[in-house]
Amino acid sequence: MSDTIADLRAKCPVVHCLTNYVTVNDVANAILAIGGSPTMADALEEVSDILDISNALVINIGTLNSYVIDSMLAAGRSANEKGVPVVLDPVGASASQLRKDTVKRLLEEVKFSVIRGNLSEISYIAGIDAVMRGVDSGLDENAVDAVAVAKKVSESTGAVVVITGRIDTIAYGNRVARVSSGTAAMSKVTGTGCMLTGIIGAFIGAYSDPFIAAASAVGAMGAAGLRAYEKAGEVGTGSFHIAIIDQLSQMDDVILQAEGGIEYVS
Repeated sequence: MSDTIADLRAKCPVVHCLTNYVTVNDVANAILAIGGSPTMADALEEVSDILDISNALVINIGTLNSYVIDSMLAAGRSANEKGVPVVLDPVGASASQLRKDTVKRLLEEVKFSVIRGNLSEISYIAGIDAVMRGVDSGLDENAVDAVAVAKKVSESTGAVVVITGRIDTIAYGNRVARVSSGTAAMSKVTGTGCMLTGIIGAFIGAYSDPFIAAASAVGAMGAAGLRAYEKAGEVGTGSFHIAIIDQLSQMDDVILQAEGGIEYVS
């Protein structure tokens, strides 16, 4: 898809986000920078109305409480009824019983188009013992087959599964892509994973093929991270953080194809 970014910006998909309050501003700005239109509305009383004008829904469980859980479930069910694709970010999925219960309910009650998480989060959904360090992955990427884990969860949920790490993995049935762009410095900035999930929402709101949409989003975020580090990485994490948004706003199809690091394996 040679005009992926250009087409996304022309369509300007509305992305309804129920995300965590630690990174809500970052997610909104990332979606705006890549060319989408974010709506950060989590009131139970309005989620269905907002979905009437939305092209995608993003559910991020980073900061949970009983009120927002009800809103997430209601929004997910409403999105399914209206044919709006839904993206799940199971932040810290196994870190507490509340998170385990919430992920279980979401997967039982909502059909997801894309699920994005780190190796520990997706391994937990796959039924594999997963170690969490807070909301960070505690699994050794060299000791666990990320492709096998992603395929297993994709098969059980019917979703595109994105596992982010040193090399990112995207699986959808028998289709697999690996993304080698990005930089380890992105793990030192709060919100890059949440930003990526929001960007996936923008891509999936613009394109009918969720696999290509997810891979393109991961490549765009990785390229933005690399370019941001080249420009501001040595200055400090604050400047690097802002530079990621800057680079997302300057992303185009030439950069994505040259620096996105996307390899379609099968």
